[in-house]
Amino acid sequence: MNKLENIVSLCKRRGFIFPGSDVYGGMAGTWDFGPLGVTLKKKIMDEWWKYFVEQRDDMYGIDAAILMNPKTWLASGHLDTFADPLVECKECKSRFRADKIADGISESVTTEEFLATHTKCPVCGKENWGAIRKFNMMFATKVGAVDDDSATAYLRPETAQGIFTNYKNVVDTIYPNLPFGLAQQGKAFRNEISPRDFILRDRECSQMEIEYFVAPSTWEENFEKMRALQHDFLENVMGLSKDKIHEYEVPASDRAHYSKRTIDFMFDYPNGEEELMGLAYRTDFDLQNIARESGKSMEYRDKITNETFVPHVIEPSIGVERLFLAILSNAYTEEEINGDKRIVLKLPENLAPYKFCVSPLLKNKPELVEKAKEVFDKLRTKYINVTWDDSGNIGKRYRKQDEIGTPKCIVIDFDTLEDDTVTVRDRDTTEQVRVTIADI
Repeated sequence: MNKLENIVSLCKRRGFIFPGSDVYGGMAGTWDFGPLGVTLKKKIMDEWWKYFVEQRDDMYGIDAAILMNPKTWLASGHLDTFADPLVECKECKSRFRADKIADGISESVTTEEFLATHTKCPVCGKENWGAIRKFNMMFATKVGAVDDDSATAYLRPETAQGIFTNYKNVVDTIYPNLPFGLAQQGKAFRNEISPRDFILRDRECSQMEIEYFVAPSTWEENFEKMRALQHDFLENVMGLSKDKIHEYEVPASDRAHYSKRTIDFMFDYPNGEEELMGLAYRTDFDLQNIARESGKSMEYRDKITNETFVPHVIEPSIGVERLFLAILSNAYTEEEINGDKRIVLKLPENLAPYKFCVSPLLKNKPELVEKAKEVFDKLRTKYINVTWDDSGNIGKRYRKQDEIGTPKCIVIDFDTLEDDTVTVRDRDTTEQVRVTIADI
């Protein structure tokens, strides 16, 4: 399996992802997306939005504020339960998330269970631990000019609550038929104890979530439908290998406080099997909490039966960065062709940052450059995501485009000036064919 270090190196070398605040020495758990990375990330998010929202008549989008009334997090249970097990080494004072440094334990691990694993400190190698404490992962901030408890707010740890707090607004304004879903994409913030594994576990991420509101008696059938949709999207739209995706039925002891059933979709990353996304049955937990704390009814009146009830919710939730890394690691390939080693990103064409790369065979021949510019302008007008490269020899250009995942390279040579044909070279097979410009 490809090493994570190789992918991290490629990301920085080719402008996909840089360490956050790199010029100042970086900041743990933060990453900046470069020119190619932001294009790939946008394509991932656009494909998700198109698949789950634009192509359906039962989905609606919202974009809620990141800063929310603190009552939101009291009602949702995040103030009391959104916490990880923190353990501190008494020798070197390093702090870790207990369930990530010891084998065979879960997030609900007790101090006794952790000590029984005889885990040594990853920093100093000693085995001298303090008691496990629950560490709330929400980032607190102050809102306004007053610096007291009344001014405390939180950066949202999930996008879901922005959907739930707008449920009544949507029902009152467009009154959609049940079942219906509300979808949102946006930033979420989690104060991870020990961010690690590149963009797999960071402190600032982008999420894509749906809250799908259903009649209580229909939750199981809707859960199964949403389950099948996740597989279809991951495998057929994102191009992930089916044999690298595994379902994990989360036991009750490890489920989030709001969930009655959760399936984690696991993926074989270079560093091992990790969670890619989750599918949860949240019951009416969130809407009932909002009704209790706000004093406002969250009931839905069925248009046919006139029955009133609080809907239950099915939630597919996926982190963009986790999906981004899954796509990169799935596409990353090291291979040998005719005795030469090459690195190639075999990205699906719908996700590749560039669809074509246009090059003149020789950059010191004005007639070739002029013709290549003409072809470049035509293709960019038609396809948008087209790049230009005239640096180095043609072999080096091919290798560069292989590394960034460009499916096709188009080379303008002297024959082009005679018959308007170009060489089109395929990224995956390296085969080259002559094609007329009009046929591209």
